[in-house]
Parts: sequence; structure tokens; C-alpha cells
Amino acid sequence: MNKLKEISNYIAVYDWQGLLIQGGTVALRLVLIIVIYILVKKMANSFIKKFFSTFEKKHSISQGRAYTLESLALNFVSYLLLFILFVTILQTFGIKATAILAGAGIIGVAVGIGAQGLVSDIVTGFFLLLEKQLDVGDSITIGEFSGTVEQIGLRTTQLRSPDGTLNYLPNREITILSNHSRGDMQALVDILISADNNIAKTLEILQNVCDTIKINDASITDGPHVVGIQSLGPATITIRIITKTVNNEQWRIERLIRQEIKEALDKNGIKLPPASPVLVAKEEI
Repeated sequence: MNKLKEISNYIAVYDWQGLLIQGGTVALRLVLIIVIYILVKKMANSFIKKFFSTFEKKHSISQGRAYTLESLALNFVSYLLLFILFVTILQTFGIKATAILAGAGIIGVAVGIGAQGLVSDIVTGFFLLLEKQLDVGDSITIGEFSGTVEQIGLRTTQLRSPDGTLNYLPNREITILSNHSRGDMQALVDILISADNNIAKTLEILQNVCDTIKINDASITDGPHVVGIQSLGPATITIRIITKTVNNEQWRIERLIRQEIKEALDKNGIKLPPASPVLVAKEEI
């Protein structure tokens, strides 16, 4: 009976009005905090999208690269705002976030030590995309790997080798990158002929072939030019031809030049170097 009486007296004298005022104040703060969070997030997302839309047009970057950078920025801002919202709600309920943040900091350090490679991959991938160092379809060389870029991510870059092998390269390993698809590419062909030929006539024939190839192939941007004699041998002469083509067409043009020149040399009676004799040792019986 005494316990019930004490509880009744406690309920009777408790400041319910103050509790309602305090609860209403906390609820109002929570609503206000959430409304501010939603508004700030919408404003931030709108700003980021507009920024990258302008950046894409101004710097002429690919839509895929702009989308990747935009997604990264949106995710970063989203996590940052969620963290601020969480801390603010804790403080609204009178919970000190210092101890929680300290514990999170210790955990973050432990996780960070194990995730250094991942962070390095993401940071490097971000700058690879931002600085337009490579694009999908580019022919590149990274260390001992050469091939065509198939996909660029924030963590790895996928490179297809000429033999069909798909290489996954962590972005942090990309320290030196050679891009073979920036601007016009050079095709180089060396023609080996016999020294007995009339050089002036041979050069004229070769240039006529090159002029015909230029007219019939739109992928050639300059040349082909017969630059002249590259080297002299005891019985051979090497003549060099150089031309410039659009990206990834240089190898096809080199093959085309060799084919057309071989047909022209045969047609005009231009001698090629004699085949080296093959010596076969005869076994004594």
C-alpha cells in the first residue's frame, strides 16, 4: 500500500507540463533538423549536378567520366550530411557525442590502416578521370601491360591485351601511363630493295603508290611521304615511308602500304634483295 501511495504521490506532483514542453521542444528541434537536412541535401545535390553538367560542356569530357565524378561527389556529400545529422540528433537528446566520436576515430584508424590501398585506388582513379589521362577505347601502356582500355573505375582499370587477356590493374599501380591514342598516330614502313635498282625511279614509283593510297583512304591525315633512303647495306637499300593516321588506324595503314608497294614493285620490275642461301650440312657416311 505504501509503495502504491508513493507512486500516486509521485505522479500527482510530477511536472507533466514541463515534460510536455520539453518533449515538444525536442520534437520541434528534430523536425527542424530533418527539414534543414533535406533542404541542404537537395541544394547540395542540385549544385553538384549543375557543376558537373557545366564542367562536362566546358571541358568536353565524356558523359561516362562526368557521371562517375558526379556520383562520387554525391556519395561523399550524402555520407557527410548523414554524419552531421546523426551527431546533431544525439546532441538534441543531450547525449555527448565526444566519446562516440573518439571510439569511431579509433575504429576509423584501424580500418584506415587496412584500407590504405583502397583509398589510394579511389583517389588515383578520381584524378585519372578528372585529368582525362585515358578514355575507354584508348590504346595505352601501363608498365608491362599494353592494350585497349575497356573500363575505367575508381578502384581498377580494365585493359584488354592484344591476345584477348583482360587485365585488372589497381589504380594505385598506375604510376607511369603512355597513351597511344592522343592526336594523330604515326605509321612507319621500311622497304628493303636490292641495290641494283634505279633509285630515282624506285622513289618515284613508291611516292605514286603513296599518293594513290592517300586519295582512297580517309583515315590518313598526312602523307604518306617517301622520306628517302634510311640505310645502306652491302647489297640492299632501305627506303622509309612515314604517314599519320587517326587513332588506332596506323597498323592497318602500314599493312596496306606494304601490300600496295609489293604489287607496284613486282609490276615495275623492281628487284627485292635476294634470299639468303640456306646451308645444309651434309653428314659424312
